[in-house]
Amino acid sequence: MDITRTGSQPSGKGPEEYFSGTVRTDAPFKGSGALSGATVTFEPGARTAWHTHPLGQTIIITFGLGRVQREGGPVEEVRPGDIIFFAPGEKHWHGAAPDNAMSHIAIAEMKDGKAVDWLEKVSDAAYLGSVA
Repeated sequence: MDITRTGSQPSGKGPEEYFSGTVRTDAPFKGSGALSGATVTFEPGARTAWHTHPLGQTIIITFGLGRVQREGGPVEEVRPGDIIFFAPGEKHWHGAAPDNAMSHIAIAEMKDGKAVDWLEKVSDAAYLGSVA
């Protein structure tokens, strides 16, 4: 058993090349083998760039109001308790709503040492698109 105490690791800033707006990462973890994850907090309007995961990704919304979208689909609103699975290779983004912050736990498996492939940033027009 290994317990990582809250506050024992410093918060990190989401890199500008992968995020729009203010994003904070906390409690990054790696499981035994190829599992990785973190708690990610998005300030209002903040979001990831488009990206894919070779073995998929699960996010669990823990706070606030957010938005998610897969390529070709509508922008979807998400709330605390919602669990979203993005299939392997599915191009998508996720982040906070325009006027509300959002936090989620992000979990992904690594393939050949890689958990994510980052792509282009999400345009303001796409982010502000109609919510389904």
